[in-house]
Amino acid sequence: MSASLHSPPSSALSSSSSLQETRLSFIVRSARPNFNFKSHRSFPQIRASTGFSSSLDTGSITELDSVSRYSEIVPDTVIFDDFERFPPTAATVSSSLLLGICSLPDTMFRSAVDTALADSECYGPAGPDVRMSCFVNKALVNIGGELAKLVPGRVSTEVDARLAYDTHGIVRKVHDLLKLYHGIDVPPERLLFKIPSTWQGIEASRVLESEGIQTHLTFVYSFGQAAAAAQAGASVIQIFVGRIRDWARNHSGDPEIEAALRRGEDPGLALVTKAYNYIHKYGHKSKLMAAAVRNKQDIFNLLGVDYIITPLKILQSLKDSITPPDDKYSFAGRLSPQSATAYNFSDEELVKWDQYSFASAMGPAAEELLTAGLDGYVNQARRVEELFGKIWPPPNV
Repeated sequence: MSASLHSPPSSALSSSSSLQETRLSFIVRSARPNFNFKSHRSFPQIRASTGFSSSLDTGSITELDSVSRYSEIVPDTVIFDDFERFPPTAATVSSSLLLGICSLPDTMFRSAVDTALADSECYGPAGPDVRMSCFVNKALVNIGGELAKLVPGRVSTEVDARLAYDTHGIVRKVHDLLKLYHGIDVPPERLLFKIPSTWQGIEASRVLESEGIQTHLTFVYSFGQAAAAAQAGASVIQIFVGRIRDWARNHSGDPEIEAALRRGEDPGLALVTKAYNYIHKYGHKSKLMAAAVRNKQDIFNLLGVDYIITPLKILQSLKDSITPPDDKYSFAGRLSPQSATAYNFSDEELVKWDQYSFASAMGPAAEELLTAGLDGYVNQARRVEELFGKIWPPPNV
């Protein structure tokens, strides 16, 4: 993704992992810029001034318009009923989305799934596992192709999380998906491939980016992950602000988080700030996406980051909040390429990251949160396969 989602090719996305609320991340053209845990710790709130957002008919400025000057807003959008309120410019296709589509037979995307399950290319002599993998690949790509017709930006396709520790497996899977996209005339510049930020996933990103294939590294919870991903040339790096905060409220013993707390900083926001400054100070091409924001204050504190995935409730609140004329210029970007130059990094943070230094830098928060994220994705992938096994072949085939 880019500082503006429209250059490089508008991109972005992220889908939430809830089956009951199958969500798809979209970029809102007009917009830029909460695990509720029992709090065992409190974090300082850095107040950003209230700003702008546009109310089209009155000429007044809303907070949504104001934050949109600094960051591209990525709505965490329910695919089936939110196109009107927040028109998307980019999207993600995932196992979670497949489950949601299959639970709603009348959706416009259901035929893309049925077509995949009816594809004779998957019927060969190979065993059931290979056939099922073929069906899932076809379904993801068929839906991704439909989404590419609906949005002007990039479509991010989730790579099977069961390959998270297999560099060659990830590369092969992306090549397979890309070949299918080529078959339906979706060009590579319209695509991202969403890969977990294990060391093997980051190495796969390095290989793919060297081939001109754009990658979207997710489940980033530590500076080592973010820096290694930037060195690999990942197009998009996604950090989950709220999940890091939630972990810190209920756990202790992570050196990176403890250091942020000693500085009086929110650990999730601190990681985004550090990663952003690293990327810009040292000239990496990656764009940074902040996810799992919990409230408007998080948005204000992240202004300047390339993308912010924003729940619809927060988006609506920003849209409904009018900024008084005297305050319309009072928002300020907290992150910028200029301010990044003044940020100081330790020698240990400026290493050329390898598997050993990467593993050494992964604290308990990153390890636990990465594992939890992978477990969720793997569970969804298995549920998709179980569901496809029950409905294959489609009734009209």
